[in-house]
Amino acid sequence: MKQLFDRRSLAPRPLAERRNKIDFARTQINPETYEPQLTDDARETVRQLACEIRAARDCGASVVMAFGAHSIKNGLAPVLTGLMQDGWITHFATNGAGVIHDWEFAFQGFSGEDVQRYVAEGQFGLWEETGLYLNLALAVGAYEGRGYGEAVGAFITDEGLTIPAPGDLDAAIAAGAAADADEVTLARAAAAADLKAIMRYIPADPGFLHVPHPFKTYSLQAAAYLAGTPSTAHPMFGHDIIYTHPLNRGAPIGRTADRDFLSFVDSVSRLEQGVYLSVGSAVMSPMIFEKALSMSRNVARQRGQAIENFTIHVVDLAPATWDWAHDGEPPQDNPAYYLRFCKTFSRMGGRMTYTSADNRAFLVALYHELA
Repeated sequence: MKQLFDRRSLAPRPLAERRNKIDFARTQINPETYEPQLTDDARETVRQLACEIRAARDCGASVVMAFGAHSIKNGLAPVLTGLMQDGWITHFATNGAGVIHDWEFAFQGFSGEDVQRYVAEGQFGLWEETGLYLNLALAVGAYEGRGYGEAVGAFITDEGLTIPAPGDLDAAIAAGAAADADEVTLARAAAAADLKAIMRYIPADPGFLHVPHPFKTYSLQAAAYLAGTPSTAHPMFGHDIIYTHPLNRGAPIGRTADRDFLSFVDSVSRLEQGVYLSVGSAVMSPMIFEKALSMSRNVARQRGQAIENFTIHVVDLAPATWDWAHDGEPPQDNPAYYLRFCKTFSRMGGRMTYTSADNRAFLVALYHELA
């Protein structure tokens, strides 16, 4: 058997010792006072998108927004929360980093670190509270049958976690060992075993573990949890700083992320006459969308239905060098061909637009257009 790196040899430092680059109180975007600067073409896309969102809401179709972590780092949580609370967005999807920044803002009001400095020091990502609390929240969430985003949203909202008694975990494990155990019981047993293993390294008594989140009003995950709006996370193994913590285990991440992916597919399955908005996500958003749409169409076709009439709006900073809507997919000798997200979305059917714009300006303009 090949030798593996032992995470227990790592020495995380307190999060309070980290020099943060982003102060949410200063960077948060107030949609009522922020003045978006957009090109005429971008403003026309915003107007068109707003019309499509209104039509989708009128017919009960999904309006899904997928975004990268910079939408959180740029202080857009108040804007996204407003769009959600007014009923315009029916599903949010982000990557693991988006959840981490959202949680750190809720926990301490700050996020972002100097990657170059801390990698040189062997300290990048190795922060005790971020790694401990998020990994624990996911393990508890998996045991409770929650998804990744819901588990973190509940943790922030409740300002803590309910730690099961050892006897309860043992009982769940024993139930899974029964010969007639069904799939749900087996899954709960496995999650209980994961949590039991993790609890060996945490000095926490059974009952409620209080973890204050004094800035929880900053959190989109918490707002979505309170509103009952799906806010799902789609992490990739090794991509996020919580993987550097000694408490990290793959199974709880897999269990909670799997639930979130299926929640995402469920929303995509209702995309007929709906809208998919992808903001600043070059990899995660197109990759999960193409699988989710294929799965949804597979079931729809079995029912004699179709998912063909929808729009995809892609927003990013890369300059628009190719007219995807008019000219289709570029040839392989054109650099635009390797703009992965546009290439993927252009193959999905429906109608796609690409807009080069700052995510703050675009989303605030959309907020104003829908107001």
